[in-house]
Amino acid sequence: MASAHDVAAYILERKGRMTAMKLQKLVYYSQVWSVVWEERPLFPEQIQAWANGPVVRELYERHRGQFEVSDWPAGSSTRLTDEDRAVIDDVLEFYGDKSAQWLSDLTHREQPWLLARRGLPDGVRGEHEITLDSIEEYYSSLPA
Repeated sequence: MASAHDVAAYILERKGRMTAMKLQKLVYYSQVWSVVWEERPLFPEQIQAWANGPVVRELYERHRGQFEVSDWPAGSSTRLTDEDRAVIDDVLEFYGDKSAQWLSDLTHREQPWLLARRGLPDGVRGEHEITLDSIEEYYSSLPA
């Protein structure tokens, strides 16, 4: 199985420089749609419900302090399967031109992030997991 670092590397290869927040959201939606379409996660790392939306802590530890990122030496797109790349490509086609803030706002309206943030005041940093079960349940129920 690939890692979130491999997914991040592939996204940056395809889309180029972007904000760290946008990269986090594109990695999140890549995981979401792999769980729904392929019925399996792309990567094993946990996704947490932070104040600004879903975050993979392992990615954050690498880009901490950087507003923008342009490459991801910690990952390699060669570890992705053709099926992995196809999911990510579809995600990038739909979400790739959206702003980081638009993507963050979208996640804030969706059940998996809301459930994981339950009980936390707005703006408070939280580390509760957005579970794969909550992802599968919510996103698979959306109209096609």
